[in-house]
Amino acid sequence: MMMNDPHAGAAGTWRLGDLTVNRLGLGAMRLTGSAPFHAGVPRDRSQAIAVLRRAVELGVDHIDTAAFYFSRLRSANELINSALSPYPDDLVIATKVGPSRDSSGAWAEPARPDELRGHVEENLRQLGRDHLDLVNLRLMSRSSANLAEHFGALAELRDAGLVRHLGLSAARPEHLAEARRIAPVVCVQNRWGVDAAADDGMVRACAADGTAFVPFYAVAGEGGEAGHGGAQDARLREVARAHGASVAQIRLAWTLHQGDHVLAIPGTGDPAHVAENVAAGAIRLSEEELRSLDALRRSAP
Repeated sequence: MMMNDPHAGAAGTWRLGDLTVNRLGLGAMRLTGSAPFHAGVPRDRSQAIAVLRRAVELGVDHIDTAAFYFSRLRSANELINSALSPYPDDLVIATKVGPSRDSSGAWAEPARPDELRGHVEENLRQLGRDHLDLVNLRLMSRSSANLAEHFGALAELRDAGLVRHLGLSAARPEHLAEARRIAPVVCVQNRWGVDAAADDGMVRACAADGTAFVPFYAVAGEGGEAGHGGAQDARLREVARAHGASVAQIRLAWTLHQGDHVLAIPGTGDPAHVAENVAAGAIRLSEEELRSLDALRRSAP
């Protein structure tokens, strides 16, 4: 690492159970191609591996992935294994279970409770590990309606030593309360960002007892899987100009300003963007700038 390189530690740290991580992490979804899943062009393998190694070099110690993050030629978990194994002792790899895709890339039915062990074992095989640091249950229609059985199945795998910590994804506050009655929940991973206020209540619920809130699409915003695109609100552009930063960096900085328990996991397939994302952790927004950006937010339904 060069002397003037940014470091993920500038964003501060938080604890996922007994695991301390820098609040600025990396999402693995975009490692596999120019667009997620089977869309777009498969990523150059050497470039994807360079992204992972550069992220760790810059202090990223929290990577978010899933077995269903794959394109025609690339698997995020396999890339992580190839790039980083043997893994650094302080690296936390979080994965998600619940959704799945068949070998053609088509989405399959969400997992039943008795199928979740297979999802966990698939991640273990791909990552080359004997346990998973953190598994998020991604709530779908089936698992939302029957959360106790789904989360209970993961709690059994936690008791068996295959999983260290558990979290929820796409969850509501009532899901969090129900899951906590079964096993500890160390994080919630929901869609949320400067221009999407629908999950503000969950952010507050997590803050109340120190649960990490880990938003996805914090940079992409309403663009979601397609990315944030070119159009940006004038207030974002104005704050970016004031800091000599990109709009994406300001989106990340705003996210990290929303509470010490709020983490960020921006995804990219470009090594240069890794450094830009990590540098966002050192941006300090003024109260006036935060008020200006808060005006972007839609009221929760």
